[in-house]
Amino acid sequence: MPVYAYKGVNQAGRPTRGTVTAEGPRAARSKMRASGIFLTEIEEAEGEAAAAGAARSGAAGPRSLNIEFNLPSRIPALERAMASRQLATLVNAGVPLVEALSALVEQTEHRALKAVFARVRERVNEGSTLADALVSTGRFDNLYVSMVRAGEASGALDAVLARIADYSEDSVRLNNRVMSILTYPIFMLAFAGIVVGVMATVVLPQITELLISQDLELPWYTKAVIGFSDLLRGYWWLLILLLIAAIAGYRAFGRTKRGRAILDRFWLRVPVIGRVIRFLSIARFTRTLGSLLASSVNIVQALNIARHVANNTVFEAASDMARDAILEGAALAKPMRASGQFPPLVTTMIEVGERSGTLESMLIKVADTYEEQVETSVTRLTSLLEPILILVMVGIVGIIIMAVLMPMLQLTESIG
Repeated sequence: MPVYAYKGVNQAGRPTRGTVTAEGPRAARSKMRASGIFLTEIEEAEGEAAAAGAARSGAAGPRSLNIEFNLPSRIPALERAMASRQLATLVNAGVPLVEALSALVEQTEHRALKAVFARVRERVNEGSTLADALVSTGRFDNLYVSMVRAGEASGALDAVLARIADYSEDSVRLNNRVMSILTYPIFMLAFAGIVVGVMATVVLPQITELLISQDLELPWYTKAVIGFSDLLRGYWWLLILLLIAAIAGYRAFGRTKRGRAILDRFWLRVPVIGRVIRFLSIARFTRTLGSLLASSVNIVQALNIARHVANNTVFEAASDMARDAILEGAALAKPMRASGQFPPLVTTMIEVGERSGTLESMLIKVADTYEEQVETSVTRLTSLLEPILILVMVGIVGIIIMAVLMPMLQLTESIG
């Protein structure tokens, strides 16, 4: 059986080389692709190389077997957006798709993404469509694949890829804004917890030992603080286990269909926080729906995809209601208004967009509006949380100081 020398890239994006025995070049490519190696060069080995390859596959036995374990790494959304925009630029310039993918593989720095696009290039080179090649990797969601498939069908792949890049960049930008706003309150909360923990477990016990040794009648709040300190020092491991169990139980309950629905409805009813969650779900839903419709995806399929992006069972049910109504011949605005989950501004703009034939642009405008509302609401929420956290921290420290200071004054008076 012929021996072929190859060069390629493994699933982690690392270059690799070696030999493989196969009946022909096509069989060799299939064999290496099945093992997770994406070939860049392959040729039949001759002379000593073939003999060495045969020896490695035969006499060397298991000792020559080289096994690599490569855990799948996460591909950041921004890296994928940049790659999509670069591919859109190449396709728009008239570069054939296989050559555009080859150029993308060469210039992509992220190892996992490089390996993914190398695999996509191999599939496209074998005659597969870009959408089917993306599905075979398992690293692209239904939204991405559906938009690419619609772009290939309509002959506007470059425009669709650019729209995907815009969508991904907008989503990353919104998430970064929200996280940057929440960073300071989270830091303050963690700092307050550390300060209280140190005072309750290190400082307070040293003072309370002195007070207890003097046989003083301690006030009730001092006894309560001492009891809390003893509980924290003696059973801190149990408190951590209870916290972990509570988090695990919450997540397990949220994974069930009924539990997820209950939790989604609960969080939507929470003051202030529920408003932010609602606005964020509306922004994600409308931007996804608008992007899909602008990419020539039919509205029923677009609703089936957009319902999952909202990440909330309440809006998923509203999307299903709208889809069923559209299948019966109704317009989009009517079932969305009947669901009661969308503010009048959303349904009015959708209705105007349907009448004027500009539904896609109206949905994008709605998404822009509610993303700004999310940012404004989160900013207001954090502006309220900052003084509240400071007051809580000052209050806890004040209680500890009072619980210690009053007995100390009593001890000073008895000594005097």
